[in-house]
Amino acid sequence: MTSKSKLEYLPSLEGFLGLEPDQAGDPHKARAVIIPFGLEASVSYGGGTGAGPEAMLKASHQVELFDDELWREAYADYGVATLREPAIAQGIPRALVQLEGMVSAVLESGRFPFVFGGEHSITAGAIRPFAKRYDDLVLLHFDAHADLRDGYEGEHYSHASALRRCLDFENISLVSLGIRNISAEEIPFLEANLSRIHIHWARDKARWNIEEILAPLRGRPVYLTFDVDGLDGSVMPATGTPEPGGLFWDDVMPIIRGAAECATIVGADINELAPRPELHACDFLAAKLAYKILNYALC
Repeated sequence: MTSKSKLEYLPSLEGFLGLEPDQAGDPHKARAVIIPFGLEASVSYGGGTGAGPEAMLKASHQVELFDDELWREAYADYGVATLREPAIAQGIPRALVQLEGMVSAVLESGRFPFVFGGEHSITAGAIRPFAKRYDDLVLLHFDAHADLRDGYEGEHYSHASALRRCLDFENISLVSLGIRNISAEEIPFLEANLSRIHIHWARDKARWNIEEILAPLRGRPVYLTFDVDGLDGSVMPATGTPEPGGLFWDDVMPIIRGAAECATIVGADINELAPRPELHACDFLAAKLAYKILNYALC
């Protein structure tokens, strides 16, 4: 999958934001391309991430197009197209190769790939084209969990190893925010890589310094990965591995906005949404988060 002709798009009314055809325009000219990829293969507590992309797309049809912060319908600045979700290959390694191909095709067409997961293991596949393209890539990572295990429950590419697999690329560094769960087995790797890994613990968020958080990002290409369990369980219960003591909307927005201002956000994913009946607020939150990330990154 290397050319625009191999990218199969949803009709705009079914895609992200539910745009009318005259609003959406030519999908091949849209700067933002949504890649739904509901991989669910290594979840270790609650399930349901396979339904995450569909729920985000459906909820996005209710997101107001007018961004009161930017004071315009921001999507019109860049244009949005949504790929049709593929039949996902069996086994995480094969699925990640498949996702890598989709992301590569979008990048090769000069556009912004945004993956809707799916479990967090998707990031290890999505990141590969960026790691090959950029010598000094930074991962901006929102999560409850450090995800630095070298494997979990026999799976090398587990969702619990998502960031460890990204750091297999020596040209990638990591800025993690909201972490409040880390295992003893992850500590040696963390301590051996403190020059590459910057963790901002959720317990310290009242004392976070945004300038300090943004310092490793300045002037560099940034890939943003957002595990929704980074948010507090009171606003995001629809996820498989929730943790108390998490982030809130107003904790997150200034950091993403600051990253877009001081660096170049080149791609993104949102993962680990596990939709629950009667909790459509969680789907909507994830969809609006995606819209805000695009607005900050591309406007």
